[in-house]
Parts: sequence; C-alpha cells; structure tokens
Amino acid sequence: MKRSIPKVFAALAITAGLAQAGGAQAEPVVSDFTLDNGMRAVVIEDHRAPVVTHMVWYKVGSADEPPGKTGIAHYLEHLMFKGTEKIAPGQFSKIIAENGGEDNAFTSRDYTAYFQRIAKDRLGLVMGMEADRMRNVNIRQEDIVAERDVVIEERNSRTDSDPAGRFREQFNAALYLNHAYGKPVIGWREEIESLDRDDALAMYERFYAPNNAILIVAGDVTPDEVRALADEHYAPIESVELPDNDRATEPPHLAERRLVMRDPRVAQPRMSRVYLASSYVTDEGNIAESLSLLSDILSGGPSRRLNKMLTLDTDLALYAGAYYSGMQRDAGEFGFYAAPKGDTTLTELEGAIDWMIDELLDKGITEEELARAKKAAIASQIFAADSQFSLARRYGAALTIGLELDEVQNWRERVEAVTVDDVMNAARAVLVPERSVTGYLMKTKQGAKG
Repeated sequence: MKRSIPKVFAALAITAGLAQAGGAQAEPVVSDFTLDNGMRAVVIEDHRAPVVTHMVWYKVGSADEPPGKTGIAHYLEHLMFKGTEKIAPGQFSKIIAENGGEDNAFTSRDYTAYFQRIAKDRLGLVMGMEADRMRNVNIRQEDIVAERDVVIEERNSRTDSDPAGRFREQFNAALYLNHAYGKPVIGWREEIESLDRDDALAMYERFYAPNNAILIVAGDVTPDEVRALADEHYAPIESVELPDNDRATEPPHLAERRLVMRDPRVAQPRMSRVYLASSYVTDEGNIAESLSLLSDILSGGPSRRLNKMLTLDTDLALYAGAYYSGMQRDAGEFGFYAAPKGDTTLTELEGAIDWMIDELLDKGITEEELARAKKAAIASQIFAADSQFSLARRYGAALTIGLELDEVQNWRERVEAVTVDDVMNAARAVLVPERSVTGYLMKTKQGAKG
C-alpha cells in the first residue's frame, strides 16, 4: 500500500526476570477454527488493553502473477482501498481513522495482507468492512490510471532512483533461474504501465475468496467473540473454486553466477553474496532453524565471527553481515553483505568472506557459539511476542505460506534441539559456490574500486 506501515502501539515492558531467564514466557493463548466456506481463523488472546489487531491474509503474492503481468498483486492491493458499493471511493481508511484506528496492507512474494488496529468494540465494524471488500470491491475505470501512476511513482522512489534498489532487483533476477521469486514484487516498470482493470479483476476474482484467506485476530477478545463476529460477517461469503496454484520450479543450480552493477549515484560500494537454501516450508529436517542460528553466530553482534573479522580485526569493512531469509513458501536464502572501508576493494572483501567460509566449513562452530545464538534467538522471539501486531503477523505469515499452527508454537523447542552437527550439516549443504550469486555495486567504471 502507498501509505507507510504505522508504528505498533506501545506495549508493556517485559520484566527483567523474563529477559534474564532467556525466555520463560509461554506462548500466548492461541486457538483456531474454520468456517464452512473454508476460511480459517486464528485468535491470539492478549488482554492487557482493550485493543485488537484484525488481519486478513490472502494466499496470493507476486509469485502467483500471470506471465507479463508483474506488479498486478501489489497494484490490486492499492485498488482494494477504492471502495465498494457500500463504501464510497476513498472512504475505507477514513472510516477506520474516524473510529480511532489505523489500517494498511502489504504484498510479498507469497501473500497479500490487510490489517486494522482498533479498539475492541469496533472489531465488528472493521470485520464487516473487510468482508465487504473480499468479494464486492468496486474498481472504477477512473481509478485505474490514477492508482497505476501512484504505483509507478512508488517504484520510482524505492527502486529506480535508488542504486541499491535497482541492484537488489537485478540480483534477485540472477538468483532465480526460473522461479517467480526472481520477479520484483512491485513489478517491472514496462509491465506496470500496461496493467488495466481487466487484469486487476481477473486477479481479484481468482484469489480473493474466503477459502483462500486466513483471518487473524489478536488482542482483547475470546475465541467465542471472534467466532460470533466471523459467523456474522465472513461465513455468508460463498467459497469459490480455486485454480491450481502450481508455480514454476527452480532447476538445479550448476554454476555460480556473478553480477556487477555500476551507477554514478553510488556513494558507497558494497558486495553481496546469496546462496539458495531451504525455507521453513521446504525444509524436511531442521536446516531452516540451523541456518537461522548460523546467521547469528556469524553476525549477530559486533563480536560475532564475520563482524569481528571484517570490522574489528582487519578494519576492512565499514559494516558486514550475514542473514537467513526462510519465511517463504518455495525457497529460502542465506546471504552475506559488506561495504569496504578506506582503500579496501570489493575483491578483498569477497576474499575475506571466502576465507571465513572455508574456515567455518573446515573447523566448524563451538558449543558456546551455538548456545549464545540460541539464547539470542529465543530472547528476540520473546520481545517480538510482546507486540500484538508482531504476533498477528508472525502467525499470519507462517500459516499463509503453508506452515501449521503447531510449527509456529513449537518453534522454541525446535531451536533448542539444534546441535553443532546440525548447523554444520546445513552450512555444508548450502554454502556451495554453485548455489550462489555474488554481486558488486560500484560507481561508474572510471571511479570504481574492485
């Protein structure tokens, strides 16, 4: 959505005892039910304040767009705010604001989600409004060009005018040989410009239905209260016959790839390397949890391996990091990034990262490193759970990509069960040159270091 996602409401502080205990806090009380029309609902109880977060997640994102229509999932997200037969154009968010709430939406590769944060006595209001636009959105022809221009301007500001944004876009296209994750969520500009009302309606009618949606309500409510409101507002909506949602498969990666992008606007060169990995959905063991812990071992703080080597011991980098992105339906990514300091070249930075990876694969990690990473991961999850919005988003994202409720709730147990051997097996399976793309973002050739 064109508006920025609002800050979540201030939450109560976690006690020092809980933080020091490294996570004694239990999971919140969570229950779920499914309506007769196939819409699943999850209730996350949080009775600290009379506030609720209401979210509807649709199992459709940029990876589900038809060929030649990149950006249509995100474009439709914008158009969903244009009103229905009951709600006048431009009035949806205004009504929410007039009732003391806030609303927004976001689109990813795998899902599109809409949310409102509001006082609990207004839950029926927002649920009725969201149910109304699930099948009754009014996409007027006069909105098509205007909102398309908004999306193009969003692309201008976030991607086309930002060398780093353009670099990420080119990088993803190089990482995925065939899968739709290689397409930008916002869409290629040339294809955005051709999107029309028929494209939006086709996407809407195909995917926006109760049996392709998950309702998440977090806050000062009970399951019975949510069930009664859902029966009133969502249950009357008829399910639709959903099309097969098969996606193009990603073939085996047989060669490492390299990408060099030059732009005169680059103020700070940087290098990135990303390996294709399992996601939490495609992982058949505990590779995802192991890779998440490995990322903390390498760059969870200034004293971690990668940060220490590049910024403290050698002074080669202004910053450096490693990360694991696994909350996707079809694939995950394990990546490194760094920016050179002083006269350091990108080639020297890459060589240092290669050396660190070789040492990791040769000598492994220690029990102490793993224990510290587990403690940090669990503490992070505790603090995230203190936010009502973060909790709702955590469950919504996980269930929408195909995880089950118990997999979300038992996350801590799976993390605690990871061993040193598990982490090293995951590292050796993923940190393979043939699975990687390495990219340099540099100034124009004459002024670049490399």
